[in-house]
Amino acid sequence: MLLSHLKMQFIDQLKDEFPTTEIESFFHLLTEKYLGMRRIDVALNTGYEVSEEDELLFEKALKRLKDHEPVQYIIGETEFYGMKFKVNRNVLIPRPETEELVDWVLKDHEDGKPGLKILDIGTGSGCIAISLAKEIADCKAMAFDISSKALEMAKINAEENEVDVEFQEVDILQKEKLDDFYDIIVSNPPYVRELEKKEMHKNVLNHEPTQALYVEDSNALVFYEKIAALAKDSLRENGVLYFEINQYLAEETKKMLENFGFEAELKKDIFENYRMLKAKRK
Repeated sequence: MLLSHLKMQFIDQLKDEFPTTEIESFFHLLTEKYLGMRRIDVALNTGYEVSEEDELLFEKALKRLKDHEPVQYIIGETEFYGMKFKVNRNVLIPRPETEELVDWVLKDHEDGKPGLKILDIGTGSGCIAISLAKEIADCKAMAFDISSKALEMAKINAEENEVDVEFQEVDILQKEKLDDFYDIIVSNPPYVRELEKKEMHKNVLNHEPTQALYVEDSNALVFYEKIAALAKDSLRENGVLYFEINQYLAEETKKMLENFGFEAELKKDIFENYRMLKAKRK
């Protein structure tokens, strides 16, 4: 089949499920993965003959996309802060707002002292810890996650991005105290309430790990409260705690941290939603 025909067929089969621009984005991610062809290559080689073997790969991908499986899981990777990260259904797909959180941390510490100690709680794919370790010279990075399968993926990502991060399997809610002192503690913990599921897209609801996403409506700040309690006794002098937060609970999260004795600052993302928070001990 000609590449041009494959593209038309691909768009036609998904047109009732996704906007055309999104379908084209899917197609170009797949052509780069399966054919080694970038968007410009596809445009310049419409007469390229796609092999039956490669056609089969696209057919399988189409079936998964129709089931609203994220394309990142289909190709097995995504980009975050200029780096490639492997992903599968054991880890959340890194979001742009998490890149903004990383950027905030880095800007705050661009003139920082060498040897900063960093802890990422709920690391998932390792995207936060690995990005910070890549960008902050001579730091010592550690990352926790409750999922051994997520940690397997994070370790692969650290190795492929050539950074040294120490990973530990930890249920943070069962942790009585942290075993070290840190300059930076950062976390993107579960924060989506059950009542907010109706706002979620099928690709998230049906495919991304529930353990990393949801909390009970009646105890929505459980992870933030636990991490704040641990951080209060484990941040070094001038140490900083950073969170990605639920935009609907921004003020509640800020007030909770202030009750723990922190000076808290909210920050909006590019969509003008309060999605980040920084806290320092008073």
